[in-house]
Amino acid sequence: MPKAGIIYNDLKPIATRIAIELKDKLTAAGWNVCITTSIGGILGYSNPESPVCHTPIDGLTPPGFESDMEFAVVLGGDGTVLAASRQVAPYGIPLLTVNTGHMGFLTEAYLNQLPQAMEQVMTGDYEIEERAMLTVKVLRGESVLWEALCLNEMVLHREPLTSMCHFEIAVGRHAPVDIAADGVIVSTPTGSTAYSLSAGGPVVIPGVPALQLVPICPHSLASRALVFPDTEPVNIYPVNIPRLVMVVDGNGGCYVLPEDRVHLERSQYSARFIRLQPPEFFRILREKLGWGLPHIAKPTSVELP
Repeated sequence: MPKAGIIYNDLKPIATRIAIELKDKLTAAGWNVCITTSIGGILGYSNPESPVCHTPIDGLTPPGFESDMEFAVVLGGDGTVLAASRQVAPYGIPLLTVNTGHMGFLTEAYLNQLPQAMEQVMTGDYEIEERAMLTVKVLRGESVLWEALCLNEMVLHREPLTSMCHFEIAVGRHAPVDIAADGVIVSTPTGSTAYSLSAGGPVVIPGVPALQLVPICPHSLASRALVFPDTEPVNIYPVNIPRLVMVVDGNGGCYVLPEDRVHLERSQYSARFIRLQPPEFFRILREKLGWGLPHIAKPTSVELP
């Protein structure tokens, strides 16, 4: 009996309803279906009294979601996709992402396309696109205090108010650099269209084996986004702030003290997304962000060459 999964955002009534209906349809068609919410992929939020809220990377996978699962359907927005990718990445389960949120930059289909999408997926008529992920760790000495998988970005900043921080950052074996900024972002190509883009970083096409380091509001005309090979690990040391907070994929994180360091490297795991048509990143940029549209409005009565 083939096996499939469903991960849904239970805070959205429509996602909950569709998840139940889809489970019944797949079961009737002879599939063994495991269903869960995306809450299991949400990283715990820390607070000053509990600065580390840690679930190991391989501890987020829901029961029944294993390597024998042919695919999993994700019902939600981008946040649900990010959570689901952390839940299933250790087992390499392909994800069909269906938008029930707002922008849905990471989603493949809309709800009105779900019947056709399921027909394609159940017959194997699709491609799989792999997206690089990061392993993010907070270490004190050689002890791992906290770790997480990251599909978009890691952000390190001060709280509760935004103000100047100093970071010593070492990329690979290169000499460390000192950056004064409100915070720093380390982003994957997937995350280059998220917070990194808003902070002035470049768009990096998925598939490019690169990461980027983006200072947030740097106090220097010379501090700009840096793109470097994803074979280079990154170590970040807070310099002069009593406590920083780290956020991964806009979700959760932990506090980072001056005696800690943040270590990032490309993960051995990848997010695997089902594509119902050949991936076309520029089309997504046009549809979601308006990239490359004509900068001068042209009357519809004018015949263009």
